Amino acid sequence: MAASDSSSCCASCVGLKDRCPRPQGLLNLLVTKLCLFALLFGVVWSITGQQCLPGGNLFGIVILFICSVLGGKLVGLIQLPTLPPFPPLLGMLLAGLLLRNVPYITDAIFIDTHWSAALRNIALSIILTRAGLGLNPSALRRLKAVCVRVAVGPCMVEACTVAVVSHLLLGLPWVWGFILGFVLAAVSPAVVVPSMLLLQREGFGVEKGIPTLLMAAGSFDDILAITGFSTCLGIAFSTGSTWMNILKGLLEVVGGVIAGLILGLFLCLFPSKDQEDLVLRRTLMLLGLSIFSVFFSHVVGFAGAGGLCTLVLSFLAALGWKADKAPVAAMVGQSWDVFQPLLFGLIGAEITIATLNPSTVGLGMACILIGLVIRLLVTFVLVHYGGFNLKEKFFIAVAWLPKATVQAAIGSKALDMAREEGDEASMKFGLDVLTLAVLAILTTAPIGALGIGLAGPRLLARQVKADVVDDEASAPCRNSIVQEKDSVTLESKL
Repeated sequence: MAASDSSSCCASCVGLKDRCPRPQGLLNLLVTKLCLFALLFGVVWSITGQQCLPGGNLFGIVILFICSVLGGKLVGLIQLPTLPPFPPLLGMLLAGLLLRNVPYITDAIFIDTHWSAALRNIALSIILTRAGLGLNPSALRRLKAVCVRVAVGPCMVEACTVAVVSHLLLGLPWVWGFILGFVLAAVSPAVVVPSMLLLQREGFGVEKGIPTLLMAAGSFDDILAITGFSTCLGIAFSTGSTWMNILKGLLEVVGGVIAGLILGLFLCLFPSKDQEDLVLRRTLMLLGLSIFSVFFSHVVGFAGAGGLCTLVLSFLAALGWKADKAPVAAMVGQSWDVFQPLLFGLIGAEITIATLNPSTVGLGMACILIGLVIRLLVTFVLVHYGGFNLKEKFFIAVAWLPKATVQAAIGSKALDMAREEGDEASMKFGLDVLTLAVLAILTTAPIGALGIGLAGPRLLARQVKADVVDDEASAPCRNSIVQEKDSVTLESKL
């Protein structure tokens, strides 16, 4: 009797299961993701307690990351016809700025300064690693004089100009003026490279190699600015006489290069090619050594050596890996996709608008504008003997203005070190440097992207495609039509 009842109950359950529809598609996906999120939150909450609740450090970092990603997506959706897309980093920066300065939300979003500094240093390590991997040794050997001039001249002149102007207008000490100068002197690959690729795809400036020139010179421009910044930073936080501080700065440069050579040679040998998951292991070793170099240089008191060490070791490792560096560079790029929202969000969250001095903002904008004007003129002059016409010279000068990635990476580093030292004067100077770095990003990144998009089709010659040339050769009577097509702008094409 009991057996028959249980069998009938099982049969009814099976029938009920067959009749009830199973959730599928979007509904199933949403329920699954909600459950996974709830489980993750529950596990983290059981381990960290108050840290993952509003007002906790972990909660603040996660919310900042999510808002920065969303801000970047929203800005990336702004697509104007004939223009390159706005850089998503603007949305990330504004997200952090809003979270810091909106009432009530600010109280719930707390991020410990040590955690913030550590995350920004990790992002800096990834940027430097990508820069080292991106250097092309064959291009280094055959660099034309114009590429060297474009990479070195504007960077050095703008750094010196900003140092002098900030010393006169803002009252910064000379060494802090040069720190600010090298922070503002670096061009942004996050703005320049996508814009150049878009122009290159449409054929503008390709015949004279202008997009290639700017993308290649951009890496060297950034490395020069970071090297100068690291050297001046080491001098600023050294104790003792001026000559000893200068000597310490030189020792940091030499020590960073030597350490990078040793670690780079090590990465050429380990791990060997016969190991499994070679790309993953190389990436982990490379990023691990890069991050360790940046942090360890702070521990031993040679803060400027870490960045140089990272650049050299990644460049030397890429030399040893040769063609095998591409998958490693791609994996490092994926890590940058994670830390980019954190970097720009944290930089924006460092600025409290209510505490800003209006005179500092006004005089700081004057420093930025004067530096940009001088950079524009110097770039125009230095490409004079490069075989470019007047319009192309002006375009190169305009394309060499945007600031973003390097400013976000190193703009707060001086403030972080000043906080560690506990020096009120240095903290004020560091905050001034950070404020001007953020102002430079907010002003030059969108203006630079728009300037390149508008000036490129109007100022650069468009390379005629092969099929158009063939048609012209086979039908001479259509020469005027071909010439009109060759001069068409990107705007009319779209």
